[in-house]
Amino acid sequence: MSNIKVSIIISVYNGEKFIKNAVDSVINQSLKEIEIIIINDGSTDKTLKILDSYTDNRIKIINQENIGLGASRNKGINLANGQYIMFLDADDFLTEDACKIAYEEASQKDTDITMFQIINYDYKTKTTTESQWFNLANLDSSFDNKVFSPKDTKDVLFDFSVSACQRIYKTSFIKNLKYKFPVNMYFEDMPFFYSSYLTAKRISIIRQHLYYRGKNESSITEKVDKKFLDTVPAGQEMFKRLCNLGFYEEYKFDLIAYKINGPRMALSSIDENYQEDLFKLIKEDYEEVKDSIYYQDFLDNLGPKKKKFFQDILKSKNYTEFKQINNDKTVNLR
Repeated sequence: MSNIKVSIIISVYNGEKFIKNAVDSVINQSLKEIEIIIINDGSTDKTLKILDSYTDNRIKIINQENIGLGASRNKGINLANGQYIMFLDADDFLTEDACKIAYEEASQKDTDITMFQIINYDYKTKTTTESQWFNLANLDSSFDNKVFSPKDTKDVLFDFSVSACQRIYKTSFIKNLKYKFPVNMYFEDMPFFYSSYLTAKRISIIRQHLYYRGKNESSITEKVDKKFLDTVPAGQEMFKRLCNLGFYEEYKFDLIAYKINGPRMALSSIDENYQEDLFKLIKEDYEEVKDSIYYQDFLDNLGPKKKKFFQDILKSKNYTEFKQINNDKTVNLR
């Protein structure tokens, strides 16, 4: 067995502002038996110069042309030698004992996945804010200090944060997954989370904030721009994975609702320059559903608002027509 306890995988693209903060937080971990796999994903700023200034022999730097976060993380998984794997985004950082606490919990309970709390950190104001979402608030105290399975969280599964960074994973588990991170799309965490979580046999939680999620203007989820076109392919990928893994019937109601809700929320919020493009992607997706074996399930299981959205998209030729059906404005769907 490897004497490396945790492999921390960081993929960075043009992260000169924050990468030092992230790497320092890993180097200074109280758990010393770690490796730090940093994938410089085609950065054109000073990121590589900053990375090259480190002399810690636990750091492995992979310098490559830009292939995206999903593909970079998959490469990091393949290279990992630790007993467990954690992911760190380049604009975030860990508490000093994060790896120690996560490793001890995961190894003592022999979990495939252990989840911990994340706290938001604002770089401008240097303040932190908690959120129910990242605090695992949907898991009551009965989940504390125990090992559970995905079936135990069936009722709240689709209320979880999907961030890959909120978990420590057994390396053998993650390397043997049928599906790892999808490539060439944003929101790759969503399909990865659901397919990995439902495949896990042993899960536990830690009610401590081990991870600081940095808030800054370049964060993927801070601006509702062109990236949000990928809510459609990410949703398609998640639906395909769960069907192929045999989870469709068990999670049908929530899966169908989730598939409608992501694009629905994105269409109500995305920059107007991309509304037509997003509409076309959603319409193509729903046309595929209409021609599939799942169509009747969508009609039977969607609530009134989601069903109306689904049917209005199908009957509209373009976004302008869709807006007219909805009283000449995008429906307030938040």
